[in-house]
Amino acid sequence: MSNKEEKTEIYAIIRIRGTVNVQQKVKETLKMLRVERPNYMTLIPNSSSYRGMLKKAKDAITWGEINKDVLVHVLKKRGQLEGRNPLTDEYLKKNTDYENISAFADALLDGKASLKDIPTMKQFFRLHPARKGYRGVKRGFAEGGELGYRGIAINPLIVRMA
Repeated sequence: MSNKEEKTEIYAIIRIRGTVNVQQKVKETLKMLRVERPNYMTLIPNSSSYRGMLKKAKDAITWGEINKDVLVHVLKKRGQLEGRNPLTDEYLKKNTDYENISAFADALLDGKASLKDIPTMKQFFRLHPARKGYRGVKRGFAEGGELGYRGIAINPLIVRMA
């Protein structure tokens, strides 16, 4: 494992499955994770309390370690402020301590920042359904499906959805 992979402190979580026939405890967990609708993505720190939440919701979501290039791409293309305004370098420079989106992405990956550090930014990203579709939404990633933990293989999925 290289130093770049070891420094990742956050997971990207994407909700794959819909809202029908979801148990109440799982619904509450998904709401706490801020992925209330299909194709929503959010970023969470890699901590034991969040890992328990991921385990509970594993049949509706997929997650893994996001890399810097994909994170910058998502922030530029899908980052939204209140009123559905896009996140821009100018807004970051004016309202935060970060010069641009790339600097903010570095701080996110190092665990020194969170999405809450940007005023009026939404805590989730609305993504498109995956281009070329899914392999299957009823099986885990290791079994040839899309659900559950997928490690760094989350990055191509995010690019297909952004």
